[in-house]
Amino acid sequence: MFERPRSGERCLLLHVGIGRPCQEDETEEFSALARSAGAEIVGEIRARLPRPNPGFFVGTGKVEEVAALARDAGAELILVNQALSPSQERNLEAQLKVRVLDRNGLILDIFAQRAASFDGKLQVELAQLEHLSTRLVRGWSHLERQKGGIGLRGPGETQLETDRRLLGKRIKRLKAGMERVVRRREVGRRERRRAGLATVAIVGYTNAGKTTMFNALSGARLEAKDQLFATLDPTIRRLSIGRGEQALLVDTVGFVRELPHELVAAFRATLTETREAALLLHVIDASDPHYEDRLRQVEDVLEQIGASDVECIRVYNKLDRAGERERRELAAAESAKVGVSARTGEGLETLTDMIRTRLNGRPVRGQLKLGPEHSRARAKLFDWQAVRHEAPDAAGGWTIDVELTARRWRELCRREGFSADDVRNHTRHKA
Repeated sequence: MFERPRSGERCLLLHVGIGRPCQEDETEEFSALARSAGAEIVGEIRARLPRPNPGFFVGTGKVEEVAALARDAGAELILVNQALSPSQERNLEAQLKVRVLDRNGLILDIFAQRAASFDGKLQVELAQLEHLSTRLVRGWSHLERQKGGIGLRGPGETQLETDRRLLGKRIKRLKAGMERVVRRREVGRRERRRAGLATVAIVGYTNAGKTTMFNALSGARLEAKDQLFATLDPTIRRLSIGRGEQALLVDTVGFVRELPHELVAAFRATLTETREAALLLHVIDASDPHYEDRLRQVEDVLEQIGASDVECIRVYNKLDRAGERERRELAAAESAKVGVSARTGEGLETLTDMIRTRLNGRPVRGQLKLGPEHSRARAKLFDWQAVRHEAPDAAGGWTIDVELTARRWRELCRREGFSADDVRNHTRHKA
């Protein structure tokens, strides 16, 4: 039987298209995933199938071709750009005599390398074990032996059954730990809501510039790398949106086409930050020729996690790298889109204004007459930096030109007991 080696970074990529040829952007992305995992690519091979082969996923002729190329290139690992069943993965390993890893396993490996926080490591381990639980039937011969012999006779379990039992116990403990993570984060969200701070979540395809955008908006100094899944653990910082207003900005994990279901399930605690946000900033790489396909992939994942109904602004990033056609299209776009460059700062002021308007409604601008009894309201307006001009009147009151958010105007009316009629009498809205 084939004994699987425990190491090996020299890999051969097998790109398989089902019912069509492999698209260039798909092969480029899979190559980038392999490099992100630390693999050394020694060769690539493509195949087109009308439907997957139940035994090897690809045909036997293609298996022989892959085996010959792997021997010539000295490959220690075969990476397949599709999701393989456990039996297909096992059959390919037995035939090729090298390790075989499918796309889901590769992404899980990258996540295992990137996880830094306790929560992130917990989520990744749970996803890995859920994936491994269906792949315990491998090429190791010891998994088929019964325990026994003089002084060694036990419950009669095979090694495989023992492994499955221990794996099930570990998964159960991890799920209990994840429930505690979910409850802890829900407490944090309740505290933020009580403090009146709205959450703005940055989402987008991996490597679209989300971390650079996060740094530019919040003033954080997170390390931004030109690689897939550089950011895994979510980070929260305060975001100043002008006129004394603040919100919370969340940098989330990047999405990718056909994100493994194990990750979507395991990362529900992290992705809940996206679902519970008041506003999403969908960051799109405007310089990517395939950005429309990437956009659809992200929207599919948002629908999977129940965040498709959250209000969203499409932020076309890397405008400094985009062509003139993309710039003209964005200049004529509707209000739900904005073109920016997080690296140079172009368009960030416009984006901040859009965030403030979406979170707080259109600003209230006008003239407000306050009597002496409204000194507390006057102090609050100054505290909110909402006073543009002030003039005292003969009665000891003030005539104030104000500009403040609709949310804060509603709060002021509630505190001072203004009615709808008082608002119309005291405030004149300007166009």
